[in-house]
Amino acid sequence: METTGEAVASGEELRAATVVLPERLQRREAERQQGVEQQRQKKEAQVVKEEQSEFFIAAFAREREAMEALLAAGLLEEAAARLQGLQKLLTESVRFLAPYEVRQGQEAVARLQSDLAARRQQLQPKKRFAFRTLKKEAAPGCELRPAEPSQPPAASAAPAPGYGPAEGEPGGPPLCGFSGVEDKELELGPAELLQRDVLLSELRGCRVRLRGNANTLRVRDCRGCTVLCGPVSTSVWVDGCSDCLLALACHQLRTHRTRSSRFYVQVTSRVVIEDCTKVSFAPYTWSYPGIERDFESSGLDRNRNNWNLVDDFDWLATDRPSPNWSLIPEQERISCWE
Repeated sequence: METTGEAVASGEELRAATVVLPERLQRREAERQQGVEQQRQKKEAQVVKEEQSEFFIAAFAREREAMEALLAAGLLEEAAARLQGLQKLLTESVRFLAPYEVRQGQEAVARLQSDLAARRQQLQPKKRFAFRTLKKEAAPGCELRPAEPSQPPAASAAPAPGYGPAEGEPGGPPLCGFSGVEDKELELGPAELLQRDVLLSELRGCRVRLRGNANTLRVRDCRGCTVLCGPVSTSVWVDGCSDCLLALACHQLRTHRTRSSRFYVQVTSRVVIEDCTKVSFAPYTWSYPGIERDFESSGLDRNRNNWNLVDDFDWLATDRPSPNWSLIPEQERISCWE
């Protein structure tokens, strides 16, 4: 009887083992199939990304060549429209491009903007502007020009801070704007800004109002300043600034080496920050008489604003938000600027 009982028990154990074994194998096979599927999807996604990158590179090169041909022919308005299309293509492709491809594209766009400004300067020279401050001690309507040496260079006099067009990039066309000013109220109007390239550099404690439609704007090495700017047709670069308040409307906004600053933005592409800390964002709320006309001339879509879409080139994690930027709480946002 014991022998029969042991045989029965052994048979049941064998049957249980034969049931468990296939289940275990099935589970392993399912896990293997899942891994294979994930690898397949990953490869397909990589192929799509590479194809998108190749398409962008080819399309970008064609558009750039077309714009260069228009510049050479002196067709500036067509070239400017082509440049806006080129910027839009770059902005909409950022999500699948490698960081170095984004930088190369941005550098190419910046060079084309400089070439366009230089060509405008060459073919359509304009009168020099009268730069002014709003302080009482400033002589109203005086024309402010770069200082010209009356003696050999070694003994030449330096221009007074903030008076005259700010210097552009080496070898580039002169830009309008302000440089090296402290604790002043500064302003440029529509006639002075219309499709011009503007540079604000090395300002300290200034309040700047730019009422009108500029082509580009660069804000560089400013401290404790308020910059209120009307619609900019193309790009705004903010570099090396701290403790600033900026209201900006543009197609593309890039911020580099900036800290403890607040941005009120109307931007049609995604904001890009790099090497920045404690920067915060809110929707653009600055206004002035004639701003709607300036929006129309700038070509910006007033109904499209990506103020809260920020790409941090120093933060690659997708499952956690970047600690370098934040949104300004609604109850803390500025509604009255004057």
